[in-house]
Amino acid sequence: MPRARARFDRGAALRGGGVVSLGALLLAGCALTSAPVAPERETSYVDTPFSAEGRLSARRARDAVAVNFAWTHAPPNDDLAVTSPLGQTVAEMSGNAAAGRVEVRTADGKRAEAADWTTLTERALGFPLPVYGLSAWIRGAPHPGTPHTTEVDREGRVALLRQDGWEVVYDYPDTAARLPRRLSIAYPEFEIRVVVDTWR
Repeated sequence: MPRARARFDRGAALRGGGVVSLGALLLAGCALTSAPVAPERETSYVDTPFSAEGRLSARRARDAVAVNFAWTHAPPNDDLAVTSPLGQTVAEMSGNAAAGRVEVRTADGKRAEAADWTTLTERALGFPLPVYGLSAWIRGAPHPGTPHTTEVDREGRVALLRQDGWEVVYDYPDTAARLPRRLSIAYPEFEIRVVVDTWR
């Protein structure tokens, strides 16, 4: 994944909705066991459809933005609707990984295209969102194709994942849950926090 360009355009990010400062998200402590994943195990990952709704925030130095999201992942397609914390539409994005094309429609009705999600989300939201990796990371799994390491908790779930220069820390709602509730995703000088309110 190209190095994230953490340049924020706060006016473009939440035009009409205002920029919301981020609150600290507390992650529950987990007992971790180092468990690097061998390359031959990467083929075991199955990219299945899902829908998720929740909240996402990003920060670099003193720049911060917070949005709500509704994401439908049906490989190779992704649809991502983003609204302000007050419910105002920020952008509606869709992409096809096989075609290498991502499109956005902003609140003012303008449309734009890009070759990848990182470029498009930076233009539309003011921060680069690694959607390709996040479609696996949000479910507690590495995406295939690049090296990674993981650490697991007592229940055998991924509690820490490192891949493509990103570090993902997971928090689960209870000991029985297999899907995470919170993710803290860090890249040098850049941080994303995700809270999933609803899984489908």
